Amino acid sequence: MTDLVEALLAGKHSALARVITKIENRSPGYREIVSDLYRHTGHADVIGVTGSPGAGKSTLVDKVAAAYRDRGLTVGVIAIDPSSPFSGGAVLGDRIRMASNAGDMDVFFRSMSARGSLGGLSTATTDAVTALDAFGKDVVIVETVGAGQNEVDIVRTADTVAVLVPPGSGDDVQMLKAGILEIGDIFVVNKADLDGADRTVQQLREMLQNSGRRRGAGHHGPQDSQQSDDLGADASDERERWSPPIVETVANRGEGVESFIEVLSDHGDFLDRTGKRERQTRQRVAAEIQTLLREDVNGMIADELDRHGGIDGYVDSVVARETDPYTVVDEVLEPLRAYLDDTEKTP
Repeated sequence: MTDLVEALLAGKHSALARVITKIENRSPGYREIVSDLYRHTGHADVIGVTGSPGAGKSTLVDKVAAAYRDRGLTVGVIAIDPSSPFSGGAVLGDRIRMASNAGDMDVFFRSMSARGSLGGLSTATTDAVTALDAFGKDVVIVETVGAGQNEVDIVRTADTVAVLVPPGSGDDVQMLKAGILEIGDIFVVNKADLDGADRTVQQLREMLQNSGRRRGAGHHGPQDSQQSDDLGADASDERERWSPPIVETVANRGEGVESFIEVLSDHGDFLDRTGKRERQTRQRVAAEIQTLLREDVNGMIADELDRHGGIDGYVDSVVARETDPYTVVDEVLEPLRAYLDDTEKTP
């Protein structure tokens, strides 16, 4: 494992690929690898690209990666695909999605499975971003599966979130109002050469103005606002505000890509200038710790259930009205509670 980590840090793409495979498969030793890599992170700009299916996310990501390469930057792309209900793997993982960057070793592309996560991401995605960051990629792009308003976990991974909306999609725009609208730092109307693009831009603009969200909140709005108040920041200060822009692109022709990258850069500058990047990082780390705690505790509880013969016996007792779910939970957790109580009493 040490050799593998050293090879990744030395810039070996084969080692990077092996590490991400171990991360995705949750192979023995992957946690130690991620722990070793963590201290080498904090340098990459992480961009999330989400939106409804058919909006052209993959094409735009392809062109954006090529544009970053033209600027001399290295890029890592994680494309989150739907999960197979049988293997748990990425259903669309074998498709050709990065044609413009084929053969360019400084654009590392990896298709990963959502693994049933309602938010479109899994813990493995965050760990893969860690690996790409430690490897030294300047920009890491996470393209989500496009599952509609459930695509909100991206805010726990990305510094900047771009939401794509296809033109002439009034229903899709209305859907955004209930979910994704609140997480976008930048909105992109792709395929802007098609009929209905102007109307879609206008709808988005009206919804952003009338949604009731505070101007400048971005995808960390309420939490950022509270933390700003706690830190004594002036919420009315114009420098603390970010108004999500709307960018029009025709990704398959590369039109609007440079404008999109400039807006991404503007948002990054805004995060640094206002101190919001540090606050987002703290929120992200807190969320990651909570997620890992839940996963590990769930594993411990599953082991405890197995030790008692599995959950079926408890289910039988509950169905027979011999006990109830709350009593079952108390019984299963009793050893853990007793251990914690003993630990607290030990000087």
